[in-house]
Amino acid sequence: MSNERTRIHGVHTVAVPVADQNRALAFYVDTLGFETRRNVPMGDTGRWIEVAPPGAVTTIALVPASDASPAGQATGIRLASGDAQADHAALVARGVDADDLLRWPDVPTMFEFRDPEGNGLVVVDTP
Repeated sequence: MSNERTRIHGVHTVAVPVADQNRALAFYVDTLGFETRRNVPMGDTGRWIEVAPPGAVTTIALVPASDASPAGQATGIRLASGDAQADHAALVARGVDADDLLRWPDVPTMFEFRDPEGNGLVVVDTP
């Protein structure tokens, strides 16, 4: 067995399965304020789309949903915010399906929301 380590040096992208790539792209860009980093044809029917908050290193790939990876799941993705409470209010005002703010002693304020595909993401206060 080799002692060599891999050359992996970061997390480039995480995938979120979506049934409608156009609707998902519009939500992430127009509602969340993300920027489109890549939007190119992929195969016969889909596109490879990556979005990210401005300045972020890691992107979210809006990949076509499949039987093995359906849309509408908890993604486990935690998005950093300088003010989760203000972001919560803004998203709720835009009609986004968001849960109540969660607050515990010594734990950052956070809330979960769902994109139009039903995928759950969490916004965490990281001032």
